[in-house]
Amino acid sequence: MQNPNLSRFDPLPRIISYDDFDSGLQGWTGLIGNYEETLDSMLPPYRDLRPPMLSNLSMWDTGTDGSFSGTYAMKLATRAKAGSIALAIKRLTFRQLGPIRLEAYFTFKPEASELVLSETDVRAIGVLFDLQHPDQHAHPERVMPHIRYLNAQDGKQIATWQYKAERETLHAIGGSGKTQSHFHLAPEGWRELAGGRQLLCYNEIATKQNWHYWRLDFDLATMSFQRLQCNDRLFDLAEAVPMRMSAMANLWCMLNTAFWVETDCDKRGFLYIDSVLLSGDW
Repeated sequence: MQNPNLSRFDPLPRIISYDDFDSGLQGWTGLIGNYEETLDSMLPPYRDLRPPMLSNLSMWDTGTDGSFSGTYAMKLATRAKAGSIALAIKRLTFRQLGPIRLEAYFTFKPEASELVLSETDVRAIGVLFDLQHPDQHAHPERVMPHIRYLNAQDGKQIATWQYKAERETLHAIGGSGKTQSHFHLAPEGWRELAGGRQLLCYNEIATKQNWHYWRLDFDLATMSFQRLQCNDRLFDLAEAVPMRMSAMANLWCMLNTAFWVETDCDKRGFLYIDSVLLSGDW
């Protein structure tokens, strides 16, 4: 009999990792900005990124919801300040250059601190890979595919998918020559995906939450986007290109995955991930 926890996913033939947060955070952690010798060398935007936590989705009016399937979800919670970001990252390396697929079940809401729906209080949720070719590759690069759902901007509903192609300015960190940094989640440089507008289920009061399906396909061999799916919508990413830059010291075969949430107002924004499956084809 097929495992019911896996049957709700559509993985490629090789499962790389499967994380059900009823078993803990399983390697997902906060993103710390690069530094050398002193923490003061860290770029300022990285200094207050909020890390992940476990949550059973307790609400003041309905009690404990639990996750999509089980008790706990991974929760990302921003500060109560417009533009604040919370991010969870899992750091792996890859064995083969080929197709990979990331799937997850998620929901997002602002903190239910008002008796109104507040559907435009969360600015964006996003997913990214942070990748680098093997050291023996003919032309190694660091490649950073970023996709986000821009829910709202300055209180106005946007509801569209975007990608980011241009990298931010690279800064040398310390004096060893081994470490660089750039704030790749900066608000500038996002491009709308053609036909990318999508209205998501956002239930009628601030504490009701509906779970969504999320899938991103990427090809490590060509370092190119393939497809994006959210619920019933499948988006062709042929026009989308990832951020590219010269390969960096000590990052060979890197396969990092991250989710994030950004708030649009002075209220905490929440992103919950029930479970994540990363698969490949080799």
